[in-house]
Amino acid sequence: MAVLKPFKGLRPPRELAQKVASRPYDVLNSEEARKEADGNPQSLLHIIKPEIDFPSGTDEHSEPVYDKAVENFNLFREKGWLVQDEQEKLYIYAQTMNGRTQYGIVGAASVDDYMNGVIKKHELTRKDKEEDRMKHVRNTNANVEPVFFTFPAVQELDDIVAKIVKETEPVYDFVAEDGFGHHFWVIDDEATINRIVELFAKIPATYVADGHHRTAAAALVGNEKRQNNPNHTGNEEYNYFLAVHFPDNQLQIIDYNRVVKDLNGLTEAELLAKLEEDFEVTEMGTEIFKPAALHTFSMYLGGKWYKLVARSGRYDDNDPIGVLDVTILSNLVLDKNLGIKDLRTDKRIDFVGGIRGLGELKRRVDSGEMKAAFALYPVSMQQLIDIADTGNIMPPKTTWFEPKLRSGLVIHELD
Repeated sequence: MAVLKPFKGLRPPRELAQKVASRPYDVLNSEEARKEADGNPQSLLHIIKPEIDFPSGTDEHSEPVYDKAVENFNLFREKGWLVQDEQEKLYIYAQTMNGRTQYGIVGAASVDDYMNGVIKKHELTRKDKEEDRMKHVRNTNANVEPVFFTFPAVQELDDIVAKIVKETEPVYDFVAEDGFGHHFWVIDDEATINRIVELFAKIPATYVADGHHRTAAAALVGNEKRQNNPNHTGNEEYNYFLAVHFPDNQLQIIDYNRVVKDLNGLTEAELLAKLEEDFEVTEMGTEIFKPAALHTFSMYLGGKWYKLVARSGRYDDNDPIGVLDVTILSNLVLDKNLGIKDLRTDKRIDFVGGIRGLGELKRRVDSGEMKAAFALYPVSMQQLIDIADTGNIMPPKTTWFEPKLRSGLVIHELD
């Protein structure tokens, strides 16, 4: 059963919240982060992307950069840009996109839950990325950024959140430059906190939606600390890490699309002919075509859009991985016809989050950078949960959640 623990959050004063809050470290490269934080010394990017305080081209994984994260973290506290709550609390973090709001409960998840599989994952992690975030957690001694979890919706939890949102004012409430709204409440009533904790203790599993590397890093550092502490009791703060938990019925996964650099020696006509073996191929013209059902794909090739519908018998509906559209596309198009066998390492393929729209696919092909683009119908939350429950792993770049959590609204320290 899932553990949720209140904690003494480290948070910005109300008037600084929008200045401090930033997009996550992994959705910006160093130059984008440098530009985004320009003129704003209070941006959390100075802590989570500290290479921006060095000359361009500085290795973001060098020791001076990790040391700068600690220096900046200490500076934020000294300046009063981050202030710790005096009592352990839970929090509500809501996000609004396109008129739709989703409400998450912020608390500390358990390292034990990650180690014993109560927290379930659906993606593989890379050791180099794990180690990068582990160094950040070790050096700052904090979970500076939250991870994005989901759980099977519980009506009473929904009712508690709705009551708090209706009856109290958020401590932070702003619209970021990308147009997404961010709203944050502090839960300080002890009875309410206890009831939320009790209800979570009845939930059999929670799921990593976004942030597998941050989750792994937080749990592994916590495990390191317990192994290095001869007086370990299990009650230490390092046994927990920062997570925002959203009910599964409030979340939407958006499409995660592919662009390829060449046709593996095929002409456009030859590729179309080969695709006919496994798909019903329909030319859709020059107007953007977006797939509207599972096993239906959109392809942009040679200035035209095509509808690809996978033929029956070409995939296994009883296989939780084989039935995924990313698997069908990988097996029947990318591997079979284009010779792209490893999505993690092949330099001939790139991935485009659906938040950018299919116009971005068209742009990258029309520019000559890419030769073809493929758009997919998004994975469902139920598919994600089924895959995690069965211990399976989704193919790379399958899910894209939006909006991303803003980092810096609350931080969890490990002491």
